[in-house]
Amino acid sequence: MDGENRMRASSRIFMLLVCLAISPMSFATPMPQDPASAGAQEKDRAAIGAAVQNYMDSWNKHDVHAVALTYTEDTDLINNFGALTHGRAQIEATFGPMLAGVYSETHQTGSVKRIRFLKPDVAAVDLDWEMTGAKNQDGSVRPTRKGLHSLIMTKQSDGVWLIAVMHIHEYTSTPPLAPQTSQPPAR
Repeated sequence: MDGENRMRASSRIFMLLVCLAISPMSFATPMPQDPASAGAQEKDRAAIGAAVQNYMDSWNKHDVHAVALTYTEDTDLINNFGALTHGRAQIEATFGPMLAGVYSETHQTGSVKRIRFLKPDVAAVDLDWEMTGAKNQDGSVRPTRKGLHSLIMTKQSDGVWLIAVMHIHEYTSTPPLAPQTSQPPAR
């Protein structure tokens, strides 16, 4: 390649880099949020907090239908044992007998730890929770349960936020494993 062609190629590469640097797809520098969208996001944070409280209040009333209405129609819930419950109908079918039985005297509280907006109408929400009053099948009282709900919530056309995905993580008193100091024997 002669000098003139090298200069043209260098110019094209330089122009391409300039175009990429100033394009809207450039993510190197975050754009400042305008006050209107910041205000909308604060309203959404408050609405998400209200939706979480609605879930807790519905649970504490042991109203399985009201609990189910805090989820989207096509929700996915993974419990702390890894079992999947899909959709509102399954939420009601799964939790109905529990709220009338072993969870009939439970009280659940929750505190939003973090909200991360993935899109204006989709948020990842981390929620610390605690449940008292659960019983075993024999009627004996279970210890207080604590954990984390990992939620994906979606904003509906009426502005209400619903749970689209919930993963339940329960903290236990199981001590962590001690680091292994030697390799296990080869077999």
